[in-house]
Amino acid sequence: MLTAAVSRVWSGVAQKPASRVLVASCNLSKDATFEIKKCDLYRLEEGPPDTTVLTREDGLKYYRMMQTIRRMELRADQLYKQKFIRGFCHLCDGQEACCVGLEAGINPTDHVITSYRAHGLCYTRGLSVRSILAELTGRKGGCAKGKGGSMHMYAKNFYGGNGIVGAQGPLGAGIALACKYKGENEVCLTLYGDGAANQGQIAEAYNMAALWKLPCVFICENNLYGMGTSAERAAASTDYYKRGNFIPGLRVDGMDVLCVREATRFAADYCRSEKGPIVMELLTYRYHGHSMSDPGVSYRTRQEIQSVRSKSDPIMLLKNRMVDSKLATIEEFKEIDVEVRKEIDDAVHFATTDPEPALEELGHHIYCDNPPFEVRGTSQWIKFKSLP
Repeated sequence: MLTAAVSRVWSGVAQKPASRVLVASCNLSKDATFEIKKCDLYRLEEGPPDTTVLTREDGLKYYRMMQTIRRMELRADQLYKQKFIRGFCHLCDGQEACCVGLEAGINPTDHVITSYRAHGLCYTRGLSVRSILAELTGRKGGCAKGKGGSMHMYAKNFYGGNGIVGAQGPLGAGIALACKYKGENEVCLTLYGDGAANQGQIAEAYNMAALWKLPCVFICENNLYGMGTSAERAAASTDYYKRGNFIPGLRVDGMDVLCVREATRFAADYCRSEKGPIVMELLTYRYHGHSMSDPGVSYRTRQEIQSVRSKSDPIMLLKNRMVDSKLATIEEFKEIDVEVRKEIDDAVHFATTDPEPALEELGHHIYCDNPPFEVRGTSQWIKFKSLP
């Protein structure tokens, strides 16, 4: 069965377009077939298809989700500059096709673990914009009760948000081991960036997953820069999809939500057929710097960023495809944009007015079932009781 959280997000997105009365449905197509960029393959005789069918319903759903993630990240930028958000904050605007396409290619019962650039995946995995932004501002209504922040958010079958570079690689292999042990035909998507791809623990995870034929899709989100260092300056080989050596791989256009969807379906089916792990490289781009402390223009030019925006923006590409193929109208997209802005405004209001967690809750939920114990407070005379 669909998990309640994921059902709420995906079904909610799907139902909203049906309520519109301004569209003359008889003049619009129900679906269309598109050519998509062929994937580069490694140790694979065949890969994902180079054509795919997009229904009007799915297209509007993907557009709304990507637009929501984009607007959410832009407002997070504002909240950070206004000092409502403190500490680390890594935004994923520009990479929306990755998180939306990945979710479209798997089942809600499958598993996902990622790095600290996690806000978009949090949303596609079922968390509300309210709970995400409230977590960023450290409020009680946040998805981790205001205690996790940007890098530590979780949902059903979503394991974060991990602050240590590359640490999610072995964890993802472990989740895949649990999938195989339970025998419920589930897979785990394990995401990391091009900067983390050079970590030894990623190679160790590859080895274990291959030895035990674990249903793990290792996904390198290659946004071309690891912090402020270009991939060419940091990696002897930038063919990240070949890094598995003994593990098959494919390189995918990560700016096209349909390419990502079809590649994810292919990779998940590969793992479900008990062939073992597979490596997938998503070629993508982030518009913001590495984090909010990085202006993002000291190691790349503004012209480069603008060029990607104007030629390869994932939201623009989907919108143009759907309009050109008569799957939707410009007016529909404008209406979605208005609704998304309203949703984001409401979430921002909640995230800035909801109370912070009480100091007495500092030690709560450290362990799930151990007897309560005392936690030292901010001075040696203050102690808090831990509750399971």
